[in-house]
Amino acid sequence: MSAPEESVSSRFSFPRAEERVLEFWREIDAFKTSVKLSEGRKPFSFYDGPPFCTGLPHYGHMLAGTIKDIVTRFAHNTGHYVERRAGWDCHGLPIEFEIEKALGISGKDQVMELGIENYNKECRKIVMRYSSEWRTTVERLGRWIDFDNDYKTMDTPFMESEWWVFKQLFDKGLVYRGLRVMPYSTGLNTTLSNFEAGQNYKDVIDPALVVAFPLKKDPKVSLLAWTTTPWTLPSNCALCVNPDFEYVKIKDGETGEVYILLEKCLTILYKNPKKASFEVLEKIKAADLVGLEYEPLFDFFVPRLKETAWRVVSDKYVSDADGTGIVHNSPAYGEDDYRVCMDGGIITRGGFVPMPVRDDGTFDDSVGPYANMHVKEADKAIARDIKNRGRLVRQGTLNHSYPFCWRSNTPLLYRAVPSWFVRVEDARDKLTANNAQTRWVPEFVQENRFGTWLVNARDWNVSRTRYWGTPIPLWVSDDFEEIVCVGSIAELEELSGVAGITDLHREHVDKLTIPSRQGKGQLRRIEEVFDCWFESGSMPYAQKHYPFENKELFHSTFPADFISEGIDQTRGWFYTLLVLSTLLFDKPAWKNLIASGLVLAADGKKMSKSLKNYPDPTLVVDMYGADPLRLYLINSPVVRAETLKFKEEGVKDIVSRVLLPWYNAFCFFNAQVQMLKKDSDIVYKFDPSNMSDNIMDRWMLASVQSLTKFVHEEMSAYRLYTVVPRLLEMIDQLTNWYVRFNRKRLKGEGGIEDTVHALNTLFEVLLTMCRLMAPFTPFLTENMYQTLKAHLPENFFEGDSRSLHFVPFPEVREEYFNPEIERAMSRMQAVIELGRVIRERNNIALKMPLLELVVVHSDPQYLDDVRGLSTYITEQLNLRNLVLTSDEDTYGIKYRAEADFKKLGIKLRKDMPRVKKALPDVPSSTIKEAQTTGSLLVDGITLGADDINIVRFFDKLSLADKSKKYDEATDKSVVVLLDTEIHDELYHEGLAREVINRVQRLRKKAGLQALDDVVYYYQITEDPEDILATVLKTQAEFLRQTLKQDLLLMAEKNAEAFTEEEQDINESKFVLAFVRA
Repeated sequence: MSAPEESVSSRFSFPRAEERVLEFWREIDAFKTSVKLSEGRKPFSFYDGPPFCTGLPHYGHMLAGTIKDIVTRFAHNTGHYVERRAGWDCHGLPIEFEIEKALGISGKDQVMELGIENYNKECRKIVMRYSSEWRTTVERLGRWIDFDNDYKTMDTPFMESEWWVFKQLFDKGLVYRGLRVMPYSTGLNTTLSNFEAGQNYKDVIDPALVVAFPLKKDPKVSLLAWTTTPWTLPSNCALCVNPDFEYVKIKDGETGEVYILLEKCLTILYKNPKKASFEVLEKIKAADLVGLEYEPLFDFFVPRLKETAWRVVSDKYVSDADGTGIVHNSPAYGEDDYRVCMDGGIITRGGFVPMPVRDDGTFDDSVGPYANMHVKEADKAIARDIKNRGRLVRQGTLNHSYPFCWRSNTPLLYRAVPSWFVRVEDARDKLTANNAQTRWVPEFVQENRFGTWLVNARDWNVSRTRYWGTPIPLWVSDDFEEIVCVGSIAELEELSGVAGITDLHREHVDKLTIPSRQGKGQLRRIEEVFDCWFESGSMPYAQKHYPFENKELFHSTFPADFISEGIDQTRGWFYTLLVLSTLLFDKPAWKNLIASGLVLAADGKKMSKSLKNYPDPTLVVDMYGADPLRLYLINSPVVRAETLKFKEEGVKDIVSRVLLPWYNAFCFFNAQVQMLKKDSDIVYKFDPSNMSDNIMDRWMLASVQSLTKFVHEEMSAYRLYTVVPRLLEMIDQLTNWYVRFNRKRLKGEGGIEDTVHALNTLFEVLLTMCRLMAPFTPFLTENMYQTLKAHLPENFFEGDSRSLHFVPFPEVREEYFNPEIERAMSRMQAVIELGRVIRERNNIALKMPLLELVVVHSDPQYLDDVRGLSTYITEQLNLRNLVLTSDEDTYGIKYRAEADFKKLGIKLRKDMPRVKKALPDVPSSTIKEAQTTGSLLVDGITLGADDINIVRFFDKLSLADKSKKYDEATDKSVVVLLDTEIHDELYHEGLAREVINRVQRLRKKAGLQALDDVVYYYQITEDPEDILATVLKTQAEFLRQTLKQDLLLMAEKNAEAFTEEEQDINESKFVLAFVRA
């Protein structure tokens, strides 16, 4: 393929060009060919976190995919073999939730009525529902990843490796069954892990009750407890105080009731305790409250717990931040409640625990009047009954953040359920140590968010009471005293006596039994399946069917060189990867990790299909192209783990500000190569040995080499957020500096040799930039490369060079480095930028020539650097004269000192007002001298260099020649003065430039190429004071040189014009017509 014929960038369609590149890649099977070409190189190991494909990819997926694609392309291009396998998370709640919604079922009874086999069959049908759309989207985005050799968590080899992982943990004594209070989703009828519970918090309004608990020994005195979960009160078993607190017994002035609570928490009863009517009867230490018995709020469980429950216990988890300083404990419905009641002997291990809530969130028959009510609906009824019994002291509401199920969007309950756990708490130090061996980008996520999570890591509940998942391979006796863990299909076949097992899902293995070795009959598999996070955390091993296959390959590529996902995976995939790799091998699972931020809608809210608050990604790609979207995402705060408010205008801006100018420079190169052939019959070929002496050529080549070195260093450190801005800066240097400043040379005005030097430089920069940008913008770079490679010498690249993505990343060419030239160019750019600032400030267009620019600097080297590039300055600022001087007095340059008085005040204290008053009056000469001495005396007080900022400025009244109309600009290093007076002869030249501009604009509008020969005709229609006619006459030679032909009168036209249009310049108007030559 080659670049399209059109060179007019307004007609160039990035999306259509990308589609042509995609077709080219398909023709040569580019991705697989590139992988094959890299066989035998050093492997670069990459793990792709498996997404669910039950929904379509969104901008978050596109961001993650772009980061992964950039890093793996860079690794491939820098001499590595990079296997890039796509993965799919096929099990778990997202699929089950979709099926239950589609079938209109919920709860275990309805699933069992349908049958697990039928249920899982339905799940299997939809698992890969959107896989083709995913593939289309990912390929359209330019990401190279292997979908044909993907891994799926539902495949038997993957599941068997999971069994092996679990058996290793079991054999190490890291697996146990326990009753623990866990986040529970009533919408899904299963427990969630602690990190899942933290994914979906919402602000809710809950009832807030203060309840009285009368003491048995003195019913007139009540302990007060506060709760926002009234539904837990029927199973209350204890009240907890903090052993370090001192409580008060008060008598309410209005009711005469006597209460015990924390004095600091009196605001729970009275808005203003200082003005409230109550009497403090005594102060009571917490220790004196411990052991006191109180009247149960309800008698539902009195027969089962009357010997141990309804007593005061103590624990330091009780806070004085809210409530009453006394916490009601319902052991089955709070993690601290369960622990405190167990420690206090309220309940016993293996003993009775009140658990009146069913899996669907409704009460069972043990709590009579509330039976079959959902717990959240029962709040009002419970509050009403408490009030009727005279036990409700205060009733209100609380707006607070509460966890919801991340999948069903129902409020989570915390309830005690028997679950299977992996011991993690004992491995906290190892987890922290292994995390420290890895590189995180950005670093603060590793130390703060993830590090804090590891320090507080809890034992991991890996079991889910669900159906579509990898069954936990535990076969147990009825009393759970005999447990067999199976680690492979072969082991299951041997133990069960059943051969030919090919599927490990529940419908296939639940019916298999294992004879007991302890005389306990048949062992049966437990009901639970693995948490899907256990599955994704097992992917380093399971994707290779380790250890059953690929043993050597696995160990040679583990840990992964690179992984990347969103910052939310600090409590998800990143965490489970590290836990399993640590427990299995005492190693981290990765070496380098990029954590990206979240992509939000433009309004800062979460992207929502229902709200339609974001543009469809496929439409954005179709309108602007994948490269602009990739560059927009990767050049945003998300690469630093911050949030991005996605705006379509940002993608559009990348096109107009970055990619179009870059493509324009490429088109300009092509046009000049064609002109060289047409005018001089020279076929351009790149000659890497043909070094130019031109300072701008050498600067451009040196700048690109500096960039190449920087990209190598920063990409090796995975700092994409530093690389992309520098790449974009180089595109600006190329388009707005090199091409703009060297157009005449590139067009041949400096002779053949100089033209070839300039083309050589431009070609090398374009080709190097394509190679540098290839991982970031794979389409546009491929498009340009297909044209550029025709100008390369034969065998310039070794091996297959059909695609840019087959050729190596550029190496640094040290011989190009030239710090002196880069310094000089930087100074020239500063002078030009300041000159442009003055022009803009005075509304003087660049087409209008000005007489003089004065550059004032005390350093001779600075002036010499600028002098060597003076031609470019006068041309770019459209000047007649450039004055370089260190004579500050002649040009009215003065000095003043500025100070940060807030900072200075800390140092000087009472002397600061004196300095502030005297500083403006310090003579300019004294301040100038301070630049050399490093100190300044102000009203007898010595200020150091760190205390002041010395600024040079232009004082018109101090000019030696008062007739000059200078305006100034400075960057605190150099001062430039521009004569802003418009002189008549220069004014006419400026108008001539406007005429040239109108010719060029009409050529562009007519779709003409540089090689198209046309004759120009004009006719003046309006011309007050004959200004335009005068310009066309006096500036005829300048017009002829620039346009390379004369402007002819319309009367001389002897053929029909193919385009004709009226133009205006100020008050004058003329018709411009083009006739083909």
